Amino acid sequence: MTNPEKTSNTLVEVPLYRLAHGRTGDKGNISNISIIAWSDQLFPIIERQLTEEAVARWFADRRPQRVTRYALPSIGAMNFVIEGILDGGVNDALNLDSHGKALSFFLLDFPVQVEKEIEATLPDIPHF
Repeated sequence: MTNPEKTSNTLVEVPLYRLAHGRTGDKGNISNISIIAWSDQLFPIIERQLTEEAVARWFADRRPQRVTRYALPSIGAMNFVIEGILDGGVNDALNLDSHGKALSFFLLDFPVQVEKEIEATLPDIPHF
């Protein structure tokens, strides 16, 4: 969530991939998505906004049964275990695009609010 003391004209919205990169895997009907901040300064911003509830809403159309976040601030990362999101699992699902890297790419489009000064320092990564 944003700081109520900040005015809306000091914040801009950017996709998560400007602040972090991701790794993913899946086992059965569970997807495991790790988000790793590009720098230590960016991790607290991501941690405040990329909550279990926000990720569950972001994937709502996939109907996740549960989202659990494990924060690893010492390495500037967090891991999300998303249960019931893979249409029964790789061997049961007809939709291969719902697995593995496709889900991490989708999460990396998550909108994050950052101060304009921070946005100016973010890597200029083209949309993939």
